[in-house]
Amino acid sequence: MKARTLNGFRKCGLCLMAGALCLLLAMGTVDLAAQTSTPTAPAATSVPQAEPVPATPASQGGGSAIPASPEQAPADDNTVFVFKKEVQEVALHATVVDGQRHLVTNLDKAAFTIFEDGVPQKTTSFHRDDVPVAMGIVIDNSGSMREKRDKVNQAVLNLIRASNPNDEIFVVNFSQDSYLDQDFTSNIDLLQQALQKVSTRGSTALYDAIVASEVHLKNNTRVDRKVLLVITDGRDNASQETLQEATRKLQQQTGPTLYAIGLLSDELQQSGTQALQSLADSTGGVAFFPRSLDEVNDITRTVARDIRSQYTLGYKSSNASQSQAYRNIHVTAQAPGHSQLTVRTRTGYYPGEALH
Repeated sequence: MKARTLNGFRKCGLCLMAGALCLLLAMGTVDLAAQTSTPTAPAATSVPQAEPVPATPASQGGGSAIPASPEQAPADDNTVFVFKKEVQEVALHATVVDGQRHLVTNLDKAAFTIFEDGVPQKTTSFHRDDVPVAMGIVIDNSGSMREKRDKVNQAVLNLIRASNPNDEIFVVNFSQDSYLDQDFTSNIDLLQQALQKVSTRGSTALYDAIVASEVHLKNNTRVDRKVLLVITDGRDNASQETLQEATRKLQQQTGPTLYAIGLLSDELQQSGTQALQSLADSTGGVAFFPRSLDEVNDITRTVARDIRSQYTLGYKSSNASQSQAYRNIHVTAQAPGHSQLTVRTRTGYYPGEALH
């Protein structure tokens, strides 16, 4: 497959034009019967049905509720159509670990409590199935990665083999530009070929690659759960996007869980970890900073187990405010036989922006 640059996605975003709503009232013709003294009732007035207005999501922003669909009120002779905004479910993908950092996969719905801005929310849906995910593998292709790619590629292939066989995966290699070297597929051979398309030159536009990949993930409407795995050995030095912009665009209900592997040198360990840690934490993922390339294989297997062990929780926010200010999310878990449970999920979302 010929590589396609993802740079175009970065600026265009997802733009949907809202269709205009046309209401047409047709009056029936009234005929009077000439041969009867009893007046004939007028023909029934035709009442038009409201056509649904396509929801227009905001540009790729932080995690908010799914755009509402209109609800039509009953019609009468003086027909007035009232559109009410439905409260949409906020979906959370959560991983639970105990005090020894072991995965806990046997909890039920009652074990969880969801808080939005400190207010408890009612859990409206709950699943703990190993369902397929849409996954983007985003790998640094800059010059400094030249000697690392063989081991990185092998570790990524091991993650793919340990994942759900029905996962849909794409591969992006990036330096200053981002290239989609393999679109969504479950074919390991095609994914392996894409991982081997290594040029290792240029600078590192990390945030641009993440934002473009998030947009591409979002365009996959076949699979609800989204994941990004980002592997890099340096700090961003070429992006048009900022860390703040990239973080906001990940924080949406349709936004992915981001896992990051930072292959940082000793001099970058202190200053280079913050960005990857922040991106991962905001989405409920994890950032890893191995000291050796030999650790990467175990890390990718850990990521595969983490993805396949997630719970999916849903709630409808009790906050009826129309404000689009950021809303914080915190989830706790308690269950007999378990202590010090920690729930890892996204830290919040922006209402009014496209979510799932």
